[in-house]
Amino acid sequence: MNQPDIRSARPKTRPGALLGFFIRSIIAGLALAFVILYLWPSASKWQTGQPENGSVQTATVPEAPVSYADAVDRTAPSVVSIYTRTVELQQVSPRLQRILGSSYVARSRQDMGSGVLVSEDGYILTNNHVISRVQNISVGLWDGRFAAAQVVGSDPETDLAVLKIDFDGLPAAPLAEGSSVRVGDVVLAIGNAFGLSHTVTMGIISATGRNDLRSVLYEDFIQTDAAINAGNSGGALINHRGEVIGINTRNLGQAQGAQNIGFAIPIAMAKDVMQQIVENGSVRRGWLGALFSDLPLSLQTDGVSARRGIQVRDVTPGGPAWSAGIRPGDILLTLDGTPVDDARALLLVIAQRQPGGRVELQVQRNTEIFETYATLIQQPPLR
Repeated sequence: MNQPDIRSARPKTRPGALLGFFIRSIIAGLALAFVILYLWPSASKWQTGQPENGSVQTATVPEAPVSYADAVDRTAPSVVSIYTRTVELQQVSPRLQRILGSSYVARSRQDMGSGVLVSEDGYILTNNHVISRVQNISVGLWDGRFAAAQVVGSDPETDLAVLKIDFDGLPAAPLAEGSSVRVGDVVLAIGNAFGLSHTVTMGIISATGRNDLRSVLYEDFIQTDAAINAGNSGGALINHRGEVIGINTRNLGQAQGAQNIGFAIPIAMAKDVMQQIVENGSVRRGWLGALFSDLPLSLQTDGVSARRGIQVRDVTPGGPAWSAGIRPGDILLTLDGTPVDDARALLLVIAQRQPGGRVELQVQRNTEIFETYATLIQQPPLR
């Protein structure tokens, strides 16, 4: 007896129906996924590890404040306006000489600047060029009071000066600790711009360590695009917390075609100069007794242009460098084991050492390299 063919009893599945089944399944799955993501959007972020705002988290960037009013309120009361008067003798024309009976007349010149109160008992930091060669200095305070100021001391080499007024209980400025400033930080400049006291301008730190302006001997400027106008000199450059990070000193000016290029003295340097002036009446600096110049850039083995050392241009006979065996034409390679390649930067490093300190120098003369030691002495008057 023949058995029925079981295979022939099964319903036959057409290929088109099977394809339709798969397509309908895919569409149903996509629709379900859309509904889940629409009703539960955080699910996709949980799966991908993205923050809930949908942005890709590559670095932690603090949110900028909407207003810097709190920072200004913290520092502005400690910024003062400085007014100076100078009596100068000016030569007159021959016609006026016959009328006046004198070749010169006395004329009064008035200038202005800014300053920062650094203590409750009236010590003020400002620029040397604001108060040099003047006969009268008046200080205008935040609360409207005025006071005559005395010059405690000045340092032309950094363009800093310290004044004193006889008031107590004054609002001392919060000074930043260390040198934690970065290019791109938001900063505010506060000062007596064009006689408009406590004018506030905003910008960023454009650069740090500027030492090639040739405006003073020891330069380590903070560059900023915050507007620094006439009268701002000696005022405060502050960070977003209201801490003073620099003393405004100058800008390049429109005469040079510059726009928004201003400079401030770092507060660490200003505090050191101020402390020495208050304690000693002047600034004590280490001196090596040698002048240096930068070497031209040379191509290194890795293809990068760089300098290796600085050239000794002049040596004072009998000075520390001379006694250490250094002569003009030598190449200074390292100072205390640190490579040197910037003459003006080295000048500042040595000046920040105390007289009597000993430095180790590596020197190249022709093809010979040798090490020597020098004991720094007090820098003699440079003017």
